[in-house]
Order: sequence, then C-alpha cells, then structure tokens
Amino acid sequence: MDIKDYKVLIANRGEIAIRIMQACRKLGLDFVCVYTLEDAFSGHVRLARELGGEKSLYRISSYHDANELMAVADESGATAIHPGYGFFSEDYRFARRVIQRERGMVFIGPSWRVIRELGDKINTKRLARSLGVPTVPGSDRPIYDEMEAEELAGKLFAFQTENQISSPLVLVKASAGGGGMGIEEVHDLDLFRSIYRRVRNYAARQFKDEGVLIEQRIRDFNHLEVQILADRNCKSVVHFGTRNCSIQSVGLQKRLEVAPGFDPARAYRFDAAKVLEDITNHSLAMARHVRYDNAGTWEWIVTREGNPYLMEVNTRIQVENGVSAAIARVRGKEGTDIIAEQIRIGLGEPLGYAQEDISFEGMGIEYRIIAEDPDNRFTPWVGRIDRFSWKDEPWLKLHTHVPQAMSYDIPTEFDPNLALGIVWGKDMDEVKERGLEFLRGISLEGSGSGGVPMKTNLDFLQKKTADILKF
Repeated sequence: MDIKDYKVLIANRGEIAIRIMQACRKLGLDFVCVYTLEDAFSGHVRLARELGGEKSLYRISSYHDANELMAVADESGATAIHPGYGFFSEDYRFARRVIQRERGMVFIGPSWRVIRELGDKINTKRLARSLGVPTVPGSDRPIYDEMEAEELAGKLFAFQTENQISSPLVLVKASAGGGGMGIEEVHDLDLFRSIYRRVRNYAARQFKDEGVLIEQRIRDFNHLEVQILADRNCKSVVHFGTRNCSIQSVGLQKRLEVAPGFDPARAYRFDAAKVLEDITNHSLAMARHVRYDNAGTWEWIVTREGNPYLMEVNTRIQVENGVSAAIARVRGKEGTDIIAEQIRIGLGEPLGYAQEDISFEGMGIEYRIIAEDPDNRFTPWVGRIDRFSWKDEPWLKLHTHVPQAMSYDIPTEFDPNLALGIVWGKDMDEVKERGLEFLRGISLEGSGSGGVPMKTNLDFLQKKTADILKF
C-alpha cells in the first residue's frame, strides 16, 4: 500500500493535533480530526476545517473513549491512527486493538508488544540491567519480605555513605502505584521497618498488591532525554541527540527544555561529552534489543558527579520533540520534522538514512507557555484570552491551538497549555538572548471571573532562562 493511500485519524487535540495535521499535509496524506464540545473553538478544529473541510471533522464526547474513536475511524474510512501524546499513546491494549480488530488499521507508534514491555517500569529496569545499562540503585522487582527489604535498605544506606553522599535517603515505593502515590522517604535505617509496613499496608489497600520497591533517593540531578527514531522491524535505528528538561514546576512538570543536554562550551565537574555519548549509546542498545520501531524517548537522571541512571522509556512522541528537531540536520538540511518522520516510518516506509547522515548545529530552547500562577504552586488559571500575539522571527517556531483572531475560553477539562515556543541560536549566549527577546515580545492578555487579570508563566520562563544548563 502506497503511503499516500492512507487516511490518518488524529486521536488527539490542540497543539499536537495541529502538528500531526501539518505533517500529514506535508506527506500528502488525508486525515480526519476529532473534537469535543469544549474544544469547538480550538485552533485544531479551525485548521482541520480549513485544510480538509467539514468531512475531516467528527465531534465526540470524550478523547478517552476508544469505542468512539473506532466508530469515527470506520465512518471516515481511516486506515491509520496517530494517538499524539497522552490519552491512548502509551496504552498497549489500544494499540493492539487498532491492528487486531476486524477492520485492522495501522497504529502510528511502536508495536503494542514494545509498548507493553517498556511501559512496565520494573520490567524496563530489569531489562536495562541485563544489558549493562545503569539504573537507580535498588530493587528491580517487588519485595514482599520485610527482612529482605530491610537488608537491601541497609546496603543502600551503606553505598551512599561510602560514596560520601551527605544525608543519604532511601525511597520506599508501592510497586503497583503511580503518579507519586505510595512513596515515602527514609532518612534513618532505624525508621525503615515502620515506614515499610505503612507503605506495604497502603499498597494492599489501594492497589491490592503488597509489593514494595526499595531504591536510593537521587537528589541534585539533571533530567536528560535521548530522542530515538527507528523504522518498522528495527531495520534502522538512529538518535536525534539529547535534551535537558531539568527546569520544572513544583509538581515536576517540564516547563523549559534545551538541546543538546549539556552546553558544549561549559566546563562541568565531569566529562559532559562522554556522559551524553554514554546515555545515547545505552539508549540505542536497548532500542535495538527490543526491536523498537517508531519514535521514543529514553529518560535519564545525571547526578552532579556525572553518574547517569535510566529512569524510564516513553513509547510515544513527546511534547519536546521540536527542540531536538531544531538542532538536527539530515544530510545537512534544516527543517527536520520528527512527527512527519514518525508518521512516515509508522506507515511502513524505510528510514532512508543512517546516523552518519544526521548532524547537529547550534542550540535550541523550548518554552512551554501556560496559563498558570507559578507563585501559587503553578495553580492553573481559568478564564478568557482576549489577545495573544508574538513577533515572527526566522529563528522561532511557535505551535499553538489558541486562535489569534478571536477571544478564546480556556477549557477547564484539560491542562491550560497555550503554546510552545522553540528558539534556535548558534550558541548558548545567542539562544538565551533570542529566547528573552521572544518572551518579552509576547502579548498575552485576558481575564477571569470578576475581571481577575490573566496569570501566565511568562515571567517564570524569563527568570529561568538565566539558569539554562547550569548544574
């Protein structure tokens, strides 16, 4: 089947739906979009109508309803589904259903088996260790025995003391938990047993599983990522460099990303180039081992001493793919579109180039512009946007679903993400200067109930620009 014979159902909303739509148009593909009542005035709906007409739009009650999405696919004649990020993007059951149903379609993402294998953090840790990939010290399986758990905790305290880590800490985590639930810190081995019992009992009540993980608590680290792309059957696997996502909200949600992961011109306490090379090689080795076959991200912790530890693998396209694309050149050509590449190889085309064909130039920053109050623990702001504009520059790409020609009520049903601004510069000084110029040139005005002025994170992003890639 020729790639241009496919029709792609975009099973997402907002900015990522727009970018998938634009990538489809670039590849000559038909597409169909979905939207909910709350998103009726979203930019992704307006662009779908502009590019594909009313026949490209289907209203649904929820982006979380797989049955509705399948019904839209059948009604529209879609032959592939792109899940974007969030929603069903890392749900292996959904991916399996897409390809195995009576009218099977292509799932534009890794195979469901890969999603299942790497979506399990315990399994990912065990796999990594089997390949010699460094992971956070601690258990790689649930522990049910109290004596075994206490013995491991003692070894982790001793390890940290031997490595001159001040104020050592151990994490006790419900193995079946998620989203930060069922996690406690232990700073004294004498307190371990009581905390272990508390977490175990909590896990039994909440998750019907008493299994507990014991890990070293890593503090004072940078959060790095490696962007991987692999075609079907893992015939070709390449990386699109690294990025640093250490500037986050109090809830550990990313707010600013930088590529590459460390500043080539800065002197660190460790060999930064070697660390980047090591985490890239480890990520590629794992991708090849599991026969990874689409876009994916390997997430890492790097300590102040330069020790890297794999955290997890995200089996989907990520919000920050654009900042990696900003510095990447395929055969010297600017304008890499990782989403378009993801779609192309997801539909069966070969990658068509090797690692030696990819080069990197300059530095990039991605700013996440959000309606929130950073001074109040990043509380989301709700209200109407009356004005949103910015100055176009050749070194800037801005992605947004917020309409520019009309007022826009921010839907309360979703995170108040407004836009992504991606800035390129030849080095750190230039990219920071341009980043500040971009932020200061934004006009973003609105009001909430009772006329309360709009809250955004623009000032926070300006202040944090000075801290980029500092350790």
